[in-house]
Amino acid sequence: MSASPTATTAAFWAALYARDWDLIRSFFGPESIYYDIPTGPASAGVGPHSIEARLRLGLEGLIGYEHRPGVVAEGADGVVVTEHTEVWTWESGETVALPFVSVQRVHEGVIMLWKDYWDFQTLMAAAPAAWHERLDTADLSWVVDVTGRA
Repeated sequence: MSASPTATTAAFWAALYARDWDLIRSFFGPESIYYDIPTGPASAGVGPHSIEARLRLGLEGLIGYEHRPGVVAEGADGVVVTEHTEVWTWESGETVALPFVSVQRVHEGVIMLWKDYWDFQTLMAAAPAAWHERLDTADLSWVVDVTGRA
């Protein structure tokens, strides 16, 4: 028997904030979708390796990555909504506290859909120039447009 959707997402968050990439990938199947609402479904990751690449795009270069959990609610059909704040600290010393609402649909222990809601300008205003440059020059061959699928 698989864990409840809330237990699955709690274990996922623990793996993410530990940046345990092998364990992170284990929460996703080949059809799993992840994207940030501010950047839209045209910049999604699909499947474990693509989702890992999507996460690494934002998180690499951070020397601090802190999770401040808030309200967690489980709804019908395996939907888990998590309100939380992430505190990002870059190697150059910049820091941002970024509020999130994450919506994840879990089926049989697999996160099938994950959407993150956050403020684009809060992140971009705080991030150092080197992080922006890395985003601008990153390999985005993993990007999938899931418009209409998610």
